Amino acid sequence: MTAQTEMLNLGEMDNEDTLKGKYLIFSMGNELFGIEIRYITEIIGIQPITEVPEMPGYVKGVTNLRGKIIPVMDARLRFKKAVRAYDDRTCIIVFDNNDLSVGLIVDSVAEVLTMQEADIAPPPEMGKGGHQYIKGIGKAGNGVKLLLDCQRLLTDDALEALSAMA
Repeated sequence: MTAQTEMLNLGEMDNEDTLKGKYLIFSMGNELFGIEIRYITEIIGIQPITEVPEMPGYVKGVTNLRGKIIPVMDARLRFKKAVRAYDDRTCIIVFDNNDLSVGLIVDSVAEVLTMQEADIAPPPEMGKGGHQYIKGIGKAGNGVKLLLDCQRLLTDDALEALSAMA
């Protein structure tokens, strides 16, 4: 089943207890990231995106999702990774960010993983910079997953402009 034909709707999973400690794990290259399931509304295949002028470079534009216009950002651009062409595994994770639905383009979705609080460490202190949107580091098996704070993925300026647009 490809990302284009598969659609996961998480709206039915709104019981807080069933969502506690659950993360949607996705990949960018060889790295694995996670977002708390409770923020995610659905996962869709890549859609046509209309560019919007004067947005930060990581905001690809907007898309029409069943009549609702949502802003879409590219996770690779947001994390200053090399650009990669979209393929049939590329998908958009739609999540809520302060009452605004936002799409996050990722290379592929891997799994839903349950992590206990004991398995999540705070991000290391490395001064200012690249990990302000990392909420924690999840330990699973022999690997680690960078757990994102989706409320911080957009800068305040971008969030304001996108909120006004939506």
